[in-house]
Amino acid sequence: MADVFFGVDNTYLSRALKADIFQPYASPLLAAVPDHLKLDPQNRLLPVDFGDVCLNYDKKWFETRQLTPPATLEDLVKPAFKGLAVVQNPATSSPGLAFLLATVGHFGEDGYLGFWQRLRDNDVLVTDGWKDAYWGQFSGASKGSRPIVVSYASSPPAEVYFAEKPLDEAPTAAVTTPGSCFRQIEFVGILKGTPRLALARQLVDFMLERTFQEDIPLQMFVFPANREAVLPDVFRRHTRIAEQPVALPPAEIAAHRERWIQAWTETVLR
Repeated sequence: MADVFFGVDNTYLSRALKADIFQPYASPLLAAVPDHLKLDPQNRLLPVDFGDVCLNYDKKWFETRQLTPPATLEDLVKPAFKGLAVVQNPATSSPGLAFLLATVGHFGEDGYLGFWQRLRDNDVLVTDGWKDAYWGQFSGASKGSRPIVVSYASSPPAEVYFAEKPLDEAPTAAVTTPGSCFRQIEFVGILKGTPRLALARQLVDFMLERTFQEDIPLQMFVFPANREAVLPDVFRRHTRIAEQPVALPPAEIAAHRERWIQAWTETVLR
């Protein structure tokens, strides 16, 4: 039914590879992709883009109240931030799962549930998906009352790009301090059995070439995998790539993902 599949990310990469539905393709364009984005040595899944899932906050909300915005995950459980954050359910939301993984990587298996228990006690709000959290509850993008939301490090430039009136400064900011973000990487792969292998390879090459890669930021508001792609000005001015994002091996995620989600559900929702 298809020749190429795009959209597998590193939170489900091991499951996709275990299904054995992709065939290897060492595209020559991989030479322009940093090694840390290449998670499959056999090149069955090739990195196309990445985004850092992290906390975003409403700058005006904090400025008018003369309150220092959060700088770390630990800040979220402080009394000053009680009732201010909205996050997504990791069982139903991709950024929600990525943020859960950020907490696992940052606090460790012995500490992440304790963090979430304290966050629950600090009146965190959980939504099913990003749309309801960001456009429904986040004060920086809607009439919501929560000034802290889980989103992407590339959300601030989106606020500038889509603003009705030109903005010199983004109304929101992302927390990209060490250990506060999870790097989500999206991959493309050629499906086994395609009768159009040559065309499938051409499509993968096209997705890794600069023309396509330079179109990614303002279409999907994530970063291109090709290091030679030039970022648009709004990205260069209003976003920061996390220098030390949380990294968990795909195999470890695959082995523990469902257990982590279940433990989170029992801790936060029940």
